[in-house]
Amino acid sequence: MNQKLTARQLALVGSMLFGLFFGAGNLIFPLILGAKAGVVLPAALAGLLVTAVGIPLLGIVSIGISRSEGLIDLSGRVSRRFCYFFTCALYLTVGPLFAIPRCAATSFTIGLRPLVGERPLVPQVIFTVLFFAAVLFFALRPSKILESVGKFLNPAFLLFLGVMLVTALVKPVNALTVAPAAGDYAHGAFFAGFLQGYDTLDALASLAFGIIVVHTIRQLGVTEPGAVAGSAVRAGVVSMALMALIYTVTAVVGAQSYELYAARLADPGFTGGDAFPIIAHHYFGRSGSLILAATVTLCCMKTAIGLVTACAETFSELFPGRLTYARWAVLFTGVSLLISNIGLAQIIALSGPVLYFLCPLSIVLILLGIGGSRFGHARVVYQCTMGASAVAAVLELARAVGGPCVPLVDWVGTWLPFYRYGLGWVIPAAVGFAAGMALYLSGKKSV
Repeated sequence: MNQKLTARQLALVGSMLFGLFFGAGNLIFPLILGAKAGVVLPAALAGLLVTAVGIPLLGIVSIGISRSEGLIDLSGRVSRRFCYFFTCALYLTVGPLFAIPRCAATSFTIGLRPLVGERPLVPQVIFTVLFFAAVLFFALRPSKILESVGKFLNPAFLLFLGVMLVTALVKPVNALTVAPAAGDYAHGAFFAGFLQGYDTLDALASLAFGIIVVHTIRQLGVTEPGAVAGSAVRAGVVSMALMALIYTVTAVVGAQSYELYAARLADPGFTGGDAFPIIAHHYFGRSGSLILAATVTLCCMKTAIGLVTACAETFSELFPGRLTYARWAVLFTGVSLLISNIGLAQIIALSGPVLYFLCPLSIVLILLGIGGSRFGHARVVYQCTMGASAVAAVLELARAVGGPCVPLVDWVGTWLPFYRYGLGWVIPAAVGFAAGMALYLSGKKSV
């Protein structure tokens, strides 16, 4: 049996993986980053690419190199309790609580709201019902996800998006030097871009989609663990290279269209979802709304399909005998339908604090999976590193939420390195890893 994907199969799996990753946040956050970063766009874009491209690529690499079946297997190296907690928290975040509803809300906000006026509730409900009916149709056929996403939805999306972006690049509204740096970008562009990358959810999604990539590669006839790992890594490189290109172009378009929405950028509720319709109308008039509606709906639908599939497969494995895959898929789709109707701005605001908690843990777990062979994937190293990282992640969560813990958190921030940049977890993770390695090397390889 051939244990290597052909060039065509590799391209197809890479296209599928890109299609699963590139959803609502991948459209709106690079655009608003470009609009707000302006003259410091290169530094801000570099920060975004670290967390929205580099870390997700490492996530796929981690699943492959550690030869894990998915997040359950990888997080189980810490402990059984951590596995259940972290897996449920991550999948609910990239699933029915935030990411899947955001797909439908973004599709409506960008594509259809400009066409329905100021009373969008009834049209929004009708749209989301139809959107999730289509998502469930494909999600109930998980064996067909490579064909439905890789062959059809993804190429169609790229065609529509390409028309818009190329037009905006060729005929810019203003030069990059016209747009001033705003907000956090004026004081620390790289770190502001780094944290903006959290919002794409791709660091979390890389762990969530690992199970789909592994299963797809095996369906294509590659079953030897080392070959599966290598194929997953190569497919990840293909998909992330394409994502990096589109992020860069989208951010440049956002900066070069600054004058179209300069007066609204100070509004905290103004998002990339609001900026895209303005750009589309400028270049294409009313027909631009139709192009945008098709682009965004295809983009978000393919990601929602992948997320429902990944969540249903994981929960049916995590809780065997409770519900079948199909019933989990129906449940997650129904919950996503309800939450999506609270609106895009509200979903983004609610997801922020959760990401400040989960993203550091995801990054640390990914790095442990990659380097695990160096210490035999010893449980004590995983536990010490993740334990220290969890304490720092709780502080990041407290800072994002606010409330009575703010004085304590602010005090910690006065002496914890990188805290002011949202990276207060880096040193605790390093200390925890050093402690775990010391215990491992001393012969205490499990706790």
